[in-house]
Amino acid sequence: MGGLKDELLKAIWHAFTALDLDHSGKVSKSQLKVLSHNLCTVLKVPHDPVALEEHFRDDDEGPVSNQGYMPYLNKFILEKVQDNFDKIEFNRMCWTLCVKKNLTKSPLLITEEDAFKVWVIFNFLSEDKYPLIIVPEEIEYLLKKLTEAMGGGWQQEQFEHYKINFDDSKDGLSVWELIELIGNGQFSKGMDRQTVSMAINEVFNELILDVLKQGYMMKKGHRRKNWTERWFVLKPNIISYYVGEDLKDKKGDILLDENCCVESLPDKDGKKCLFLIKCFDKTFEISASDKKKKQEWIQAIHSTIHLLKLGSPPPHKEARQRRKELRKKLLAEQEELERQMKELQTANENKQQELETVRKKLEEAASRAAEEEKKRLQTQVELQARFSTELEREKLIRQQMEEQVAQKSSELEQYLQRVQELEDMYLKLQEALEDERQARQDEETVRKLQARLLEEESSKRAELEKWHLEQQQAIQTTEAEKQELENQRVLKERALQEAMEQLEQLELERKQALEQYEGVKKKLEMATSKTKSWKDKVAQHEGLIRLIEPGSKNPHLITNWGPAAFTQAELEEREKNWKGKKNTE
Repeated sequence: MGGLKDELLKAIWHAFTALDLDHSGKVSKSQLKVLSHNLCTVLKVPHDPVALEEHFRDDDEGPVSNQGYMPYLNKFILEKVQDNFDKIEFNRMCWTLCVKKNLTKSPLLITEEDAFKVWVIFNFLSEDKYPLIIVPEEIEYLLKKLTEAMGGGWQQEQFEHYKINFDDSKDGLSVWELIELIGNGQFSKGMDRQTVSMAINEVFNELILDVLKQGYMMKKGHRRKNWTERWFVLKPNIISYYVGEDLKDKKGDILLDENCCVESLPDKDGKKCLFLIKCFDKTFEISASDKKKKQEWIQAIHSTIHLLKLGSPPPHKEARQRRKELRKKLLAEQEELERQMKELQTANENKQQELETVRKKLEEAASRAAEEEKKRLQTQVELQARFSTELEREKLIRQQMEEQVAQKSSELEQYLQRVQELEDMYLKLQEALEDERQARQDEETVRKLQARLLEEESSKRAELEKWHLEQQQAIQTTEAEKQELENQRVLKERALQEAMEQLEQLELERKQALEQYEGVKKKLEMATSKTKSWKDKVAQHEGLIRLIEPGSKNPHLITNWGPAAFTQAELEEREKNWKGKKNTE
């Protein structure tokens, strides 16, 4: 009953939709009352006017939607339907309600009766969802059946081209689009109207009326035993035979069940192509027109009995069910694939977000690295500036040392000149032996002063050595910084090329300064050596001789030995000694 109810609902849906004139999804109550009464009549369901009036009572306002009509339709009509009504009459009633509104006005190659049959076939092949459509696979199946019935060859290429141009926004065709497709002759070129009509009728008989096979054959009578030509129609559980193929004068039925069988008979009594149908209470002898027809009928009846034994539906219904199940399976697989694709898309979006996060982190890291690089370059510039400052300071120190060396050289020249004068004076001192004692005292004083001079000279030399060590340390620091700058130059060669050139120039100047310093140092050592030799010479001689050294910045005292020979303290000491000697004498 579930399958019958679904088939009835499809035809009723067309009728309900046709009554919905303004496409609002609702129909007036008066029209639904008439529709319900007509349905009860054609479906042979007892009409319950009380329930009808109660459901559509006048105190309800407005029209009724499809959903509002379904409870009454199910409860009072469809649940009471038995399989004893005329399906063609039911379909024709629903067809009459919708044909005038929907059938195209353009001329078609098929009659309105053929269009009605296509409409019924559509309801049989359409999907069990609303609005009703027929999917491309079922369209192909129907067109193939029609082409075979017309005796033509199926043009698969032509249908594939049609599918390519099919509107992607739709899943299939409506019934009126299907009627127009068949009626415009696109897939029946070269066929006349009569051939197309016969093909539609044949497919209608097979799919709707469950006609598995039909044709003229001779039947032997049970009483008179005479042979009469009859039009036989094979259905899933019955074989009916008529006077003619117009099916107006029915002569009888052969009821088929799982206990029936069909057997081939040898030719006899002048009759050929005989076969026998055995039923529970009767046996039927039939003669086909030729051996091919005989074999086709035997095979068809045998297949029908076999299906009855298995309890299976007719082949076309079973095939339709398999196609629907296959489409459901494919749809489920497609939905599963779409679900997986959505999951993959979601995962991909998550990955994209993760990549975006990583990209942002990399950009931040790059920004931090750029900032650090900027800081490093700034530090490098500061170090370079500091290094330049150190070099400038070193130059200044070197210049000061050069000035000091020049001053020492000048003092050395004065010292040498003074030594020459002392040599001359030494000759004169030979004549002043009477003053030897006084000279010895003076010599002792000179020795003390000479010791102090030596201490000062040692201090000066220690200071020079300290300066030399500081210079060596500065050179080593310069070398280390130069190596660091050299490493940085390898990494940033272009950026520091100019700085390195300046560094090389400074290095060259430093080397030149070192060379100059070494020359001055050698001169200083030679001068020191000469000074020592002169000191030794002076030490070998007796007399009041004093080494000449740089004078004090205090006011100079002038004596008979020349300017700056004594300090103020020494002069006072000497005066005390003189006075003491004078008093003693």
